[in-house]
Amino acid sequence: MRLVVAGTPDVALPSLEALLASTHEVAAVVTRPDARAGRGRRAAASPVATRAREAGLPVLQPPTPRDPAFLAQLADLAPDACPVIAYGALVPPAALDVPRLGWVNLHFSLLPAWRGAAPVQRALMAGDDVTGACVFQLEQGLDTGPVYGCLTEPVGQRDTAGDLLTRLARSGARLLLDVLDAMQAGTALAVPQPAEGVSLAPKITVEEARVDWNAPAAAVDRHVRACTPEPGAWTTFRGERLKLAPVLPVDEQAPAPGRVAVDKRRVLVGTGAGAVELGHVQPAGKRAMPALDWARGARPEDEELQ
Repeated sequence: MRLVVAGTPDVALPSLEALLASTHEVAAVVTRPDARAGRGRRAAASPVATRAREAGLPVLQPPTPRDPAFLAQLADLAPDACPVIAYGALVPPAALDVPRLGWVNLHFSLLPAWRGAAPVQRALMAGDDVTGACVFQLEQGLDTGPVYGCLTEPVGQRDTAGDLLTRLARSGARLLLDVLDAMQAGTALAVPQPAEGVSLAPKITVEEARVDWNAPAAAVDRHVRACTPEPGAWTTFRGERLKLAPVLPVDEQAPAPGRVAVDKRRVLVGTGAGAVELGHVQPAGKRAMPALDWARGARPEDEELQ
């Protein structure tokens, strides 16, 4: 089949690579416009745009998929199907109608659970034991279309959102290719999502990534892992932001919520139930460092993180 692939971040790359190596023809890639990043705030191409250019593919970067010029380009490309992997923008009806077989979306949850932009992060925050990925037919509703196929992935006790997304991106690429092969063969079957079990996964804001030390240690642990690597969990110390790498719950007598206790081997912080051991931390304007190194310099003296 002739495909136009839509995707933006690193998690879309395994699918793009699988499609480039397949018998399908990738006619072009759609990705988000270059974004300013880093200290210099220079415009940088998305990982998908960079890889597509290396492969010699046309790269379409409309400011919005509603852009008339983009819709005309898409129509000229005449794709049979448009696979989507974390593109980052809603596809309007005018674009949905262009490919002969529609748009199919690789989504990193077991639909109808965790519809939205941050399914893996929300699953981790909620304490799910199992997550997965589904390929479904894109329609106007938010991740509501009928499902062609799913796979499951157990959630490890120390998994971060980045860990899970890496594994799901790889296994999901195989699932997406299987679905597209079935669509080409005319054997693909899309099953409507059940009405029960719906949950939403809106993007995690920077403010929401702040740690609540009154929550139990297990919840704090899940929260930090869910926000790793993006947007990054944080707290404040002496009025300045302190970024946190994953922490480790400990089963012993704990200081009060937010209170810091330092010994020769580790740095503990009290929570609403139990304590956590800090891993690496990053003070404002400094590099990340082991928590003990930070504590030796900061000398928290039984102070609180807030």
